[in-house]
Amino acid sequence: MANYIKNMWDGVYTVLVGMKITWKHMFMKKVTVQYPDEMYPIPKNARNRLQLYADQCNGCNSCARICPVNCISIETLRVTPNDPENPKVLEDPENDHWLPRKLWVTKYDIDMAKCCYCSLCTTVCPSAAIQHTTDFEYSSYFKEDLLYHFTAMTPETVVSKKQMLEEHQAKEKAAKAAAAAKAAEEQAKAAATASAN
Repeated sequence: MANYIKNMWDGVYTVLVGMKITWKHMFMKKVTVQYPDEMYPIPKNARNRLQLYADQCNGCNSCARICPVNCISIETLRVTPNDPENPKVLEDPENDHWLPRKLWVTKYDIDMAKCCYCSLCTTVCPSAAIQHTTDFEYSSYFKEDLLYHFTAMTPETVVSKKQMLEEHQAKEKAAKAAAAAKAAEEQAKAAATASAN
């Protein structure tokens, strides 16, 4: 009988403890924010959607290598020496230091559906080209809408740069073959002269 009364008291006591918290909050000032009409201020260092500044990206691939979930994919193309655009990249944003670009970034995709907002990509970027923004309202009904393409190059430009690189590589290969043939010819002449003596 004593155990039954103790169990009854425990039940009533736990209800009273829970109701105490309810009654306390019932008469307090309301803290509910009527989103989206009202919003809490977002801190400047919030880790939300990623943004790439394509003119600063040097195509080093550091962000893609360090990403723990592989949400960044990059494709680059070597800049040919005779490129008429004479591209430059911002290597040091603090000192506004621009250097000749060595790589074209033909594809830079970020899959925000995979991103874990760890900020590793922003810390390893040598040119501060990738940054977190305070934008968090980018929900979508379709997963494909969360794949962001950041390259500034059109498909036609990519094709022309590839052709330019192929032509340059063909010229380099022909020049190496000619140099090797000339060296072999000189070596054969030297061997013939030595055997004649």
